[in-house]
Amino acid sequence: MRRKVQTSQFRESLLIAGPAILLVAFAFWFAYQFVEPAPPASVKMTTGSESGGYYAFAQKYKRILADSGVSLEVLSSAGSIENLQRLQAPGSDVDLALMQGGIADQQNAPELVSLGRVFLEPLWVFYKGSVEVDRLVQLSGRRLAIGAPGSGTRALVSDLLTANGLNEQNTTFSSLSGDAAAEALRSDNVDAVFLVLAAESKLVRELLREPGIRLMSFANADAYTRLMPYLSRVTLPSGVIDLPRQIPDGDVTLIAAQAALVAHKDLHPAIIGLMVQAAQEVHSGGGMFQRVEEFPKAHDPELPMAADAERLYKRGAPFLQRYLPFWLANFIERMIVMIVPIATILLPLFKVAPWLYQWRIRRRILYWYRELKLLETKLNEVSAPSELMDEIERIETAVANIPVPLHYSDKLYELRSAVDLVRVRMLERSSAPGATPVSRRVAAADMAKQR
Repeated sequence: MRRKVQTSQFRESLLIAGPAILLVAFAFWFAYQFVEPAPPASVKMTTGSESGGYYAFAQKYKRILADSGVSLEVLSSAGSIENLQRLQAPGSDVDLALMQGGIADQQNAPELVSLGRVFLEPLWVFYKGSVEVDRLVQLSGRRLAIGAPGSGTRALVSDLLTANGLNEQNTTFSSLSGDAAAEALRSDNVDAVFLVLAAESKLVRELLREPGIRLMSFANADAYTRLMPYLSRVTLPSGVIDLPRQIPDGDVTLIAAQAALVAHKDLHPAIIGLMVQAAQEVHSGGGMFQRVEEFPKAHDPELPMAADAERLYKRGAPFLQRYLPFWLANFIERMIVMIVPIATILLPLFKVAPWLYQWRIRRRILYWYRELKLLETKLNEVSAPSELMDEIERIETAVANIPVPLHYSDKLYELRSAVDLVRVRMLERSSAPGATPVSRRVAAADMAKQR
């Protein structure tokens, strides 16, 4: 009997818990659809030549990301044009690039987003001659080293020369760049070289000290910044390279491109956040052409800013990432997305399920009260109450087997008392016709005791 009652109780619990478990499982599945996958363990970044600044900066990013458990693979390239091609190549596994401003925009690279402009890259125009040159148009008909094909220098210089009416028909262009271009200038094989390098570059400092080689100061720098929004006007102060020797011997006006950190739109938000934090750590210290914390900045005149990057620039690192390891903070942030829809279901469920269980217990007890009420009605209608004895026995047996929790035992015993009361009435009605009501009640009570 006890096993039967336990089985019945288990079935009752399963009827309530089963749908609840299914509902919770559905909530987990539904919430999981909105959870970002875990960030990749490694990403690829294309930069520039291994001797250039882009590659050196990327190596610093690599060390910072390694502290968070993310491996950054740094790829060298011929320059920004090749970087753009790698990002846009079908099936490419390159995720990020350091690129010179003016190379990509939303029209020719709709699948890319910016993580911000990270530092300034001044354009240096070194030339030979006694006549001062302060406008690019003055270089018409000269031999110019404008950088290697595929490089950001070549792309920038081509735009500038075209704007000034210089082309292959009226000027001689050379693909030399870097040290090779500088050597050609020294040996009079070219008349001017165009270099996009940091002021700290060894080559720039050597050329500034070279006798007979002069640095062009852009007289119309402001015009370039209006025509090409990715350019900035910067000043190389007098004596900043070498104070004792007063190099340069006067303020020099230059134009500078702003290097951008570029990524695919679908790059994981956690990686975007890490890259922005790495850029802030590497580039916020200022330099010869930029103030402290001027870069990196959440502004890009050509590519749309990644929403996650823009949010980090405004609010800083997420709260959890300030105090927890990256992988743990990211895991908790992803799980929080699941908590909201699950809690929306679980909180009402915790209230409804107990109420539903209690309702089913009360419903079962009330069912047998109803059966007793019907039996009492029949008792008043039949001439031989003994015909209903089987019915009262059936009810009594069923009531004895009702599975109820302990705190509902009082309700069960009240029901059993009601069954006994109906039985007494039935026995009274079944007593001999000549018996007094009192004697009939006594006899009925005695029979009840005997039971």
